[in-house]
Amino acid sequence: MALAMKQISLPAVTITLTSLASIIDKAIIFTQTKKINESVLLQYRLVPDMFPFVRQIQIATDLAKNGLSRLADVEALRLEDNEISLAELKQRIETTINYINGLNYEAINNSQDNNIIFPLGPIDKGQMLGEDYLNHFILPNFYFHVAMAYAILRHCGVELGKRDFLGEIPIKIS
Repeated sequence: MALAMKQISLPAVTITLTSLASIIDKAIIFTQTKKINESVLLQYRLVPDMFPFVRQIQIATDLAKNGLSRLADVEALRLEDNEISLAELKQRIETTINYINGLNYEAINNSQDNNIIFPLGPIDKGQMLGEDYLNHFILPNFYFHVAMAYAILRHCGVELGKRDFLGEIPIKIS
């Protein structure tokens, strides 16, 4: 049985974004408990040439909303990259979840053979079939930036575990 594009994309992205919002809740508690200025976490990066935490969240949400919008063949919701607090990043995530839940998933389901053109950096453009774009560009990049955000917070001392990353996946534990 083949999976529809909606079955692949919507649960994966919304569950992961929801877990990312919960991770940010833990980061807020961490900064309050340890009396650390939030800007320390927002601007933290694992290595000098890597994006900081705030940008990792912005990119992850952009991949979700922009990627799924391209598959639905609609103009994506534009969000300014101007968050200066953890609460604002959480709001960005919630806005993204609400937006993607409102997309026309019939259009996404029918996009697997569509030619998707998308930006690759400031100058170049990429081109892929919809199914390849979802499976080989959107999802891997989305998970990468979410994992980097998780790793940055974990490195800074926020108490997180694998269940925090995975979130509310449909699993039965016995």
